[in-house]
This record gives sequence, C-alpha cells and structure tokens, in this order.
Amino acid sequence: MEKQFRYSASAQFHQNERTFVSIEQGVPRIIDFSAPPEFGGEPGIWTPEHFLLAAVSSCFVETFKAIARASKLEFQGIEVRVDGLIEKDEGGLRFTRISIRPSLIIYQDESHELAERVLSKTERSCLVVRSLSSQVELEAKILVENLVSA
Repeated sequence: MEKQFRYSASAQFHQNERTFVSIEQGVPRIIDFSAPPEFGGEPGIWTPEHFLLAAVSSCFVETFKAIARASKLEFQGIEVRVDGLIEKDEGGLRFTRISIRPSLIIYQDESHELAERVLSKTERSCLVVRSLSSQVELEAKILVENLVSA
C-alpha cells in the first residue's frame, strides 16, 4: 500500500462575484462523496480529504477578505490553491503537510507590502488553519493588474 497520497482544492473570489471552491477537473459541484479510490471509494467525486482542503481554502479566502477590508487593501481577486500530503506514521495515515498557495491580484505595485502583511495575517488568523496539527506552508504569489483609465 502507498505511504503518500496527494489531494488539492482551490477557492476563488473576484470583486462583485460569489466565492466558490473547486477540486480536480471532472468532479461535479454537487456534494456527493466517497472514500478516495485509493481506499476503495468511488473515483471522480468529493472525498473527506477534499472537504478538509476545501475548508482550508475557503476559510483562507473569507479571512483574507475580512482582513483586506479592515486594512483597506484594494484587490481584484484571489485564488487559493491548497495541496495536502497524507503520509503514514506510527499512528496511521494523516495529513502531514498542507501547502497554501494564494495568488492575489492587486491594482497597484505600491500595495505589495500591505498585501504581503495581509496574507501573513490571514495565515495566522484563519480558524481552520489554526486548527490543523499538520505542518502548514504559505507560498503566496502577488500579481499587479494596473487599472487603466478610459
């Protein structure tokens, strides 16, 4: 039996749109779920592992939105990909590492430092992230999309 398994989830928010979470391509948005195929479950649908990663990514997005608003950080959008590594240790299988990879689009380069502080504070403040016993890594990417005046 394998000793490592990888899962991913992503949450997105763009101004004036709904926030949503998704997992691998080909999995429908309805919430049917099963154990992962590696553990005898049905392939192509949500798993408890996906739910955990979706909880991390969606909590990160919502926490970021609140902190950005309080910090007066203007941004175009954010996508937060979360990858989890499951490994077998002395107690059995568990998530040993969660990588949070936000891609943030800001409007001006002058906001870059504030954006970094908001992302860092989000990692420290996110309830779901704070509840994890696995190692958590933040690998943020900040992009600038300058507003063009018409």
